[in-house]
Amino acid sequence: MNRPNIIIFNPDQWRGDVLGHMGNPAALTPNLDCMAATDGVSFRNAFVQNPVCTPSRCSFMTGWYPHVRGHRTMFHMLGKDEPCLLKSLKDAGYFVWWGGKNDLVPAENGYADYCDVKFTPPRPCHRDSHGEHAWRGDPTGDNWYSFYRGRLEKDPGEDVYYDGDWAMVLGAIDFVRRAPKNRPYCLYLPLQYPHPPYAVEEPYFGAIDRARLPPRRGLPAGWDGKPRLLKGIWERQRLQGWTEDRWTELRATYYGMCSRVDDQFGRLMGALREAGTYDDTAVFLFSDHGDFTGDYGLVEKTQNTFEDCLTRVPFVVKPPRAVPVQPRVSEALVELVDFPATVFDLAGLTSDYTHFGRSLLPVLAGTTDTHRDAVFCEGGRLHGERHCMEGDSPSSVDPAGLYWPRVNLQTSEGPEHTKAVMCRTREFKYVRRLYESDELYDLRADPGEMQNRINDPALAGELARLKVRMLTFFMETGDVVPHKTNRRW
Repeated sequence: MNRPNIIIFNPDQWRGDVLGHMGNPAALTPNLDCMAATDGVSFRNAFVQNPVCTPSRCSFMTGWYPHVRGHRTMFHMLGKDEPCLLKSLKDAGYFVWWGGKNDLVPAENGYADYCDVKFTPPRPCHRDSHGEHAWRGDPTGDNWYSFYRGRLEKDPGEDVYYDGDWAMVLGAIDFVRRAPKNRPYCLYLPLQYPHPPYAVEEPYFGAIDRARLPPRRGLPAGWDGKPRLLKGIWERQRLQGWTEDRWTELRATYYGMCSRVDDQFGRLMGALREAGTYDDTAVFLFSDHGDFTGDYGLVEKTQNTFEDCLTRVPFVVKPPRAVPVQPRVSEALVELVDFPATVFDLAGLTSDYTHFGRSLLPVLAGTTDTHRDAVFCEGGRLHGERHCMEGDSPSSVDPAGLYWPRVNLQTSEGPEHTKAVMCRTREFKYVRRLYESDELYDLRADPGEMQNRINDPALAGELARLKVRMLTFFMETGDVVPHKTNRRW
C-alpha cells in the first residue's frame, strides 16, 4: 500500500478531561471535537507510562516502558543504540520534519539520525515565561510557585503572540504547503503548551466561561494515605490561602491554553486540506502527561504519583481514508506505547526490535473496544541513586527555581522520590510504592482518588488480583533481547 504521511501533534501537559467532546462544558476544543465526530477516534482512557516529559517521550517513541532501559529521569534520554520511531521512519524513507522541543534524545548527539529538518524560527520570538520572573511577584508571596501569569499581551500589529509554539506551528503549516509529493513525510510537532506557566493571549484568555468550569478536586483529609511527595509540594507551593476565585482564573487560563492549541491544530488540518493531502495523512494528537491545575490544591505535576489528572491524556487518531474508522469516543483502555505500534502498522513497517505496543487499527475500525485489561505508569528512584535526583536542574538547589518545591524534594532520601508503579483497570487503581504505603482506589465510588483503601478487607481480593497482574506485567516487559544474534565462535 502507499505509505501515508504522518502528523504527530504533541502538546505538553494537557490533561485528558479538558476536551469538549469528553463532556467538559468549559473546554473550547472545536477542532478536536469535529475530528472525533467525523473521521477520527478519541480515546477517553488513554494513559501515559510516566507523568513527566522525558521518560514519557522515551516510552512513546520506542514502545518500551520506562523500566526496560532505565528512562526514569528528565536527564536520561534515548541513546544512539536505542530505537526511536523518528529514526525508524527516516531509515524507511520518510522525510522527517521536527519542529519544537526535545526532551527525547541527547542534545549533544545532534538530530541528524532522527530527522531531515530540525526547524528553527525565522525571526525572534517572545521569551518563554520560564525565562522571566517579574510576573511571579514577591519571592515570599503566594504567587511565587503558583505558575500563574495570566493574560499575555500581543505586540501592536501582531496577529498572534509569536512565541516558540506559534513559530513551530506556522513553520509546520508552511512545510505542509510545500512538502514533496513523491516521498511520504512525518511531521513531528512537540509543542510547549499547555505546559505552565499558565499564560495565554486573547482571544483564548477571555473565551473560557469561568462559570462552566467543573468542580476542582479538594484536599484529602489530612493527606491520609496519600504519597508524602504530594503533601511536601503542597506545603512548599504556598497556595493554601488562595481563594476559589483565584483558582478559577488559573484554571480558566489553562483551559485557554488548551483552546489555543486546538486552534493551532485546526489551522494545521486546514493546511493539509488546502494541500490536498488530508485524506492521505494519518494524524495523531496526544500529550505526554497531564497537570494538577488546582486539583488537590496543587499545580504542575510530580514524577512518581499517578492521579488521573496526571496520567490520563487526550489521544485522538485519524487514519488515512483507505483505513477503516468508526468516528467516536472510544472507551478502550490504551497506552501511549500503542502509538508506535499503530504507526508501524499504518506504514507497513516491521519493527526490528521487541516492543510492547499494540496496534490500534482494530479499535479505530470499531470492531472492538476491548484493547487492554490494565494500563501501567511508573516513576521514582531507589535510595542511593544520586544520578536520578535530577541535580542537573537548577531547581534542585535554588529556591528561586519555579520547580524547586518538587525537584528539591527529589534530592531527599526520604520516601518522597520512592520508586512507584501504577496498575489501573477500569474500576480500580493500585499503586505499589517502595518506601511508603501502597495505594488502592475504587474508581467507581471514588473517581477523585481521595480515599486510599489499601487496608480495607472488603477489597482484599481485588488487591490480590491487581498484585498478580502487576507481576505478570513485569514478567512480560522486564527486558528486551536484541533481534540480531551474535556469533559464538
